[in-house]
Amino acid sequence: MTSKLTSEERNHLIRAAEDVAEKAYAEYSGFRVGAAVLGARGTYTGVNVENASYPLGLCAERAALAAAISTGDRELKGIAIACIDASGGDIQEVMPCGACRQWLAELSPEAEVIVCASDLNQSFLVEDLLPLAFRLRKHHQ
Repeated sequence: MTSKLTSEERNHLIRAAEDVAEKAYAEYSGFRVGAAVLGARGTYTGVNVENASYPLGLCAERAALAAAISTGDRELKGIAIACIDASGGDIQEVMPCGACRQWLAELSPEAEVIVCASDLNQSFLVEDLLPLAFRLRKHHQ
């Protein structure tokens, strides 16, 4: 894939995602995930937040995207997702879930997505993660 991020931006995002993953609330799975999104105005982070009622949990990717959107930053060009408790042996164990892929397709369709765990570090385009994503026409007021 042709990189959309500079090596400095990529390294910054990976470090930010790994650092914030330490703060995840993963009391049930022990699987801490951090995400860092690079927008035009700055870097936004999020962590996975589990809940005893599993469907109420929040993924790190969606938390970071919501942080960016809540500041009004909609020019998102990259996101790093760090799974610091994963062994890194199987890329499929650390890929974004379907809901996060839909959020990426909606909110940052041109972004480079970096997935990292242990010695694993791989970049993707959103369209590769979710081809033929669900889309609606937007009404502009």
